[in-house]
Amino acid sequence: MNNVVELIDVRRKFVQGDVTIQVLRGVDLVVGKGELVALLGPSGSGKSTMLQAIGLLEGGFSGSIKLDGEEVSSAGVDRQTEIRRQKLGFVYQFHHLLPDFDALENVVLPQLIADATPEDAVERATHLLTQLGLSERLHHRPSKLSGGEQQRVAVARALANRPKLVLADEPTGNLDEHTADIVLGEFMALVREQGSSAIVATHNERLAAKMDRVVRLKDGRLA
Repeated sequence: MNNVVELIDVRRKFVQGDVTIQVLRGVDLVVGKGELVALLGPSGSGKSTMLQAIGLLEGGFSGSIKLDGEEVSSAGVDRQTEIRRQKLGFVYQFHHLLPDFDALENVVLPQLIADATPEDAVERATHLLTQLGLSERLHHRPSKLSGGEQQRVAVARALANRPKLVLADEPTGNLDEHTADIVLGEFMALVREQGSSAIVATHNERLAAKMDRVVRLKDGRLA
């Protein structure tokens, strides 16, 4: 099995009163192991909706979604929760860090939830944050970190459990161009280091060009 994710004819529509909005109109996509794919499209094109489908974060989709060879779109709620915890990592445009926990604790916590020992979780979190240039900021809370530093912590958290697939939704959208380049480069290096795959949704052509492959979402379909 060389593919991490396979989408076949994935569709999503929203009904608002008498209006039906077709967001995804039959999406087909295959992402191989270790592959970094940019999902390019303007705001409102359905990129976030597509990532939510792959991430098992919302219902209402039709079609087939396979993760690591397993059909997951029809799996039960408990199994989908287990899959998210074991095989998926998420990075959002906004970091969503826990404000009452420091950087290290924000990266340790998801590992404890996944049954890592406290010692292993701290070692892993320290390694990731150090790789991201935050060795001097381990015990700073999010409010004491810059925007770039906060997003680096979010990247470390997403990678903490060594997911098969990382889903990143405009991960550098709130950063200036220079910081965005640095954070994206560090993100890509860490993903490659641990052999994960990634789908990065963006509307930035320049950043998308750094990935292994670019797919474009237009009118609810991938071009």
